[in-house]
Amino acid sequence: MSEQTTEMTPTIEVNYADKIPNNVNLSEDRRLQRAMEKWQPEFIDWWKSMGPEGFQEAEVYLRTAVGADPKGWAVFDYVKMPEYRWGILLASKEEGRVIPFGKHKGEPAWQEVPGEYRAMLKRLIVIQGDTEPASVEQQRYLGKTCPSLYDLRNLFQVNVEEGRHLWAMAYLLQKYFGKDGREEAEALLNRRSGDEDKPRILGAFNEKTPDWLSFFMFTFFTDRDGKMQLESLAQSGFDPLARTCRFMLTEEAHHMFVGESGVSRVIRKTLEKMQEAGISDPNEVEAVRALGVVDLPTLQRKVNFHFSVTLDLFGAEVSTNAANAFNAGIKGRYREDRLEDNHQLLNDTYPVLRHLDGELKEVEEPALNAINARLLDDYIADATAGVKRWNKLFQGSGVDFEITAPHKAFNRRVGEFCEVHVDPRGNLVSAETWQARRDEWLPTQADEDYLLSLMKPVTEKGQYADWIAPPKQGIDKKPGDFEYVALN
Repeated sequence: MSEQTTEMTPTIEVNYADKIPNNVNLSEDRRLQRAMEKWQPEFIDWWKSMGPEGFQEAEVYLRTAVGADPKGWAVFDYVKMPEYRWGILLASKEEGRVIPFGKHKGEPAWQEVPGEYRAMLKRLIVIQGDTEPASVEQQRYLGKTCPSLYDLRNLFQVNVEEGRHLWAMAYLLQKYFGKDGREEAEALLNRRSGDEDKPRILGAFNEKTPDWLSFFMFTFFTDRDGKMQLESLAQSGFDPLARTCRFMLTEEAHHMFVGESGVSRVIRKTLEKMQEAGISDPNEVEAVRALGVVDLPTLQRKVNFHFSVTLDLFGAEVSTNAANAFNAGIKGRYREDRLEDNHQLLNDTYPVLRHLDGELKEVEEPALNAINARLLDDYIADATAGVKRWNKLFQGSGVDFEITAPHKAFNRRVGEFCEVHVDPRGNLVSAETWQARRDEWLPTQADEDYLLSLMKPVTEKGQYADWIAPPKQGIDKKPGDFEYVALN
């Protein structure tokens, strides 16, 4: 794994001479330009008050998009984060594009909001937009305990790109939804992750990210949900949304790279220390913790938590709202353009695991109503493939351990399984059994306290905390002692 970058002349250049960088000819729409220029300082105020705490003046080696060609779209340079050139970027327009699914399949893609679907479309954009600033807020204090300058830079790269994704959704709201769209764009800056009075819309984005293992898990699991949702919205019959999401996917890939490689490096360091100490049993937790690394049972419990919380983001497995969005041509399935069916699903069925008559049963449901269930299954397959890559690290290590993704019904708060207790293997258990064994399956306060005890900042060039291995390759092919963040 590596962050792939190539400096080339992009097919669509971004106008960086404008106050707001864009490739949508913003200067030709004076009303919209005024609205976005009014929103811009409000965004900067939000960033300064809720963005990375204590690092606003640091020079960070960040990549900045200069075009929408995925083969060569970014340049790297030092920049202070409040001066990062956020802007509006859409992927190239496909001439003659048609709506690829639903009852409008084959009709020309919409360039303006269809009146009958206005509320539905706005709601989807608001929900997607709300997740972007939420993750920045969740990660606000992580910089103070960074394990290296390399990791600190990766955190800030994720943060500024989530900020740009917020710009993307705010642009769509302000351009296509009039006064209430402008109000929704302002509300995106007013909600706060974890705030009791004005929380973020989705539950996972109100959870804390107190340590770097949580951050790596979040970017691996929860940003992967972002990928799945963006892939579905990139199929939309509303062409501006589809083009926006196609470009966002180019940036989202780095976020999952940070998560997958981060957890891999944690595992590598744990195995290295265990081998040096002659420890082969992963259940010797206290002995492993005495080495100053993350023990494997705790890592598994963190997987269980972040995986299950992320599954709740997909909503109810059987959903008329999802069916309506698909049928309307607003939101497709994961990689709709690669599926081989009629893309209308009027007579199709899909197997859905449900809790019926005291059992977990797979039943055939109308495929239209099972859109969320299918997206959930696609997510599980994608995430599980990443978990399998982690497990390759144990081969030949002398440590008999395997990380597993828990059952889809485990620890759910939304959907089919929110009112039942299910263990990580998919067995229904009583409330008493759940309470008795919860600490085997989910992180405990002792786990969290131990992880926090490891979180000591390392800010010397080329140095890494003792609980995580160095990366195999630097960002932008930089050497191991490169100063990714200039703190002084």
